[in-house]
Amino acid sequence: MQAPQAKKIPKELTIHGDTRVDNYYWMNQREDQEVIDHLNAENAYTKEVLKPTENFQSELYEEMVGRIKKDDESVPYRKRGYWYYTRFVTEGEYPIFCRKKGSGSFKDAGEEEVMMDVNEMAKGHSYYKIGGLGVSPNNKLLVYSEDTLSRRIYTLKLKDLETGKFLEMEIPGTTGGATWASDNETIFYTERDETTLRSYKIVSYNIHTKESQERYVEMDDTFNCGVYKSKSEKYIIISSGASITSEYQFIAAEKPKDEFKMFQPRIRGLEYGISHFEDRWYVLTNWDAQNFRLMQTKESNTTRENWTEVIGHRKDTLLEGIELFKNFMVVEERTDGQNHMRIIDQQTNEEYYMEFDSETYNCWSSTNPEFDTEILRYGYTSMTTPSSVFDFNMRTRERKLLKQQEVIGGYNEEEYDSKRVWATARDGERIPMSVVFKKSENTEPRPLLLYAYGSYGHSLDPYFSTIRLSLLDRGFMYVIAHIRGGEDLGRKWYDNGKLLKKKNTFYDFIDCAEHLIKEKYTVKDNLYAIGGSAGGLLMGAIINYRPDLWNGVIAAVPFVDVVTTMLDDTIPLTTGEYDEWGNPNEKEYYHYIKSYSPYDNIEEKEYPNMLITTGLHDSQVQYWEPAKWLAKLRELKTDKNTLIMSCNMDTGHGGASGRFEALKETAKEYAFLFMLEGIEK
Repeated sequence: MQAPQAKKIPKELTIHGDTRVDNYYWMNQREDQEVIDHLNAENAYTKEVLKPTENFQSELYEEMVGRIKKDDESVPYRKRGYWYYTRFVTEGEYPIFCRKKGSGSFKDAGEEEVMMDVNEMAKGHSYYKIGGLGVSPNNKLLVYSEDTLSRRIYTLKLKDLETGKFLEMEIPGTTGGATWASDNETIFYTERDETTLRSYKIVSYNIHTKESQERYVEMDDTFNCGVYKSKSEKYIIISSGASITSEYQFIAAEKPKDEFKMFQPRIRGLEYGISHFEDRWYVLTNWDAQNFRLMQTKESNTTRENWTEVIGHRKDTLLEGIELFKNFMVVEERTDGQNHMRIIDQQTNEEYYMEFDSETYNCWSSTNPEFDTEILRYGYTSMTTPSSVFDFNMRTRERKLLKQQEVIGGYNEEEYDSKRVWATARDGERIPMSVVFKKSENTEPRPLLLYAYGSYGHSLDPYFSTIRLSLLDRGFMYVIAHIRGGEDLGRKWYDNGKLLKKKNTFYDFIDCAEHLIKEKYTVKDNLYAIGGSAGGLLMGAIINYRPDLWNGVIAAVPFVDVVTTMLDDTIPLTTGEYDEWGNPNEKEYYHYIKSYSPYDNIEEKEYPNMLITTGLHDSQVQYWEPAKWLAKLRELKTDKNTLIMSCNMDTGHGGASGRFEALKETAKEYAFLFMLEGIEK
């Protein structure tokens, strides 16, 4: 079967006196039958190429599903006299949200109430996703939301938890969450723009009178807004933010009709986050503090000149967040690429760090809705330790394991090893990598899959994956590269991998790969790269810069036509991204972005084997970006390597909505890697 050849209709795109010719611009017509036919032809070709692996794909899928505990249950947490938890039934693709009444222990609580069986709700939908669930303060009503299109636009609905009946309320076009005022009848929610998907308007709605009122409209199209309640439940807070600027407004939750009061007006470049505690606010901010510091201020005087310092700025440590309790404060920090949790006694000011065993791990504050408690619930995982939930007594320092992710079929942690490896980048920076592999007598270089993201200041922490065992057990090594563009080594790590320094992200990934080859972890013929979304941009850049380094590359929902997308402010996310990539309406940014944008830099040369994935309804990276990229690669590349694309015609950016269905995509990706490695079982 021949690979599909897309027709060419030249489209000239001119700005700043520079003309680009895009032969595949026509693919952006989602409703055009010719576009649909082309995507179907690509899918048919991919199916044909991967046909020899079909049985193996099924085996891999069964293997992955086989490790998952089918009838699993989350650790319950207590809030306002109820224990809340989620459970799955053996055949169910979706969760069941439950609660039990009781203020004592969970085992002494009352009968189970099923608030929402998503398996029932999802019937008849090819895609179904529940948004945020919000129980009213009197515990009687549940506001929830659903998305059946995979475009991240949710419809809010209402259920009476006492009678089990669904009530008359349908509010379309929202972000999915809703916040209750103290009166049990007013909800606040955020509206999303249907075209750009920007969250731009806060509305209050009375469930009895059915009256809605516009409370705030965000006029700056580079900002998004949202609404939530403080952990103290005293305030309803509106947040407005762009990637480097924040602003908050608040009202008392018991006075939902009040005017919102400004906390601190926006100043470009000033980021801050707020947490309410007794008679004051804590403020986490980058004001004169690249890695953030913690301030506090009285409830009544909230503007910046009233803030006083609680925890100062440190050059080597990023302050990431705080969790407040009546007598304790938990501080989440990151030093040298590793996150830590510091406990501060609010009475005595004594403090200590929680201790963990592994060289590379991830710890985080879990669900802690209760304020008056000495117990911190936290999560822990490492590359070799399944995800675990603990209760930690902050006074006695005793910890109790509540649940560890169960690996069905058995898993012996002793058979695997993980470590931290540092590569030196071309400009001298040291880049950390998290490595995991199955122990073996064999000292030969192994097949290796290198993964990274490197954008938006998103740090990639080490984590355990039952799915990944299918790679490790077949001899693969798996490596996460903590490259610039993330915030793994503090805010400077992010600042040095964005805007006019974006290329550091790509160079770091290549330099990590070179280091792994030099240190004999792998060789070029056995080296593979994987990345998705902005990490798919990374994949597009590295195959242009160093196509010779990789035997195969998987690019999931890749953002690869950066110039065209960033010039189109009708596309979702564009205007809010100027602080990340730059605004190409400005000449300097245009030429810099054009110099690395994967689609604009494809040349007549050899490229590695590639599998590209996308979704027709993807709202974050439009399907036409990967489709055009593939067509241009196929037109210009001079090799005979595999180049295929899998386009899911039903789903969007997050892929399939069911917990098992999504694994079919992963099985396909792994089968592609194993095919290139000559591994057949």
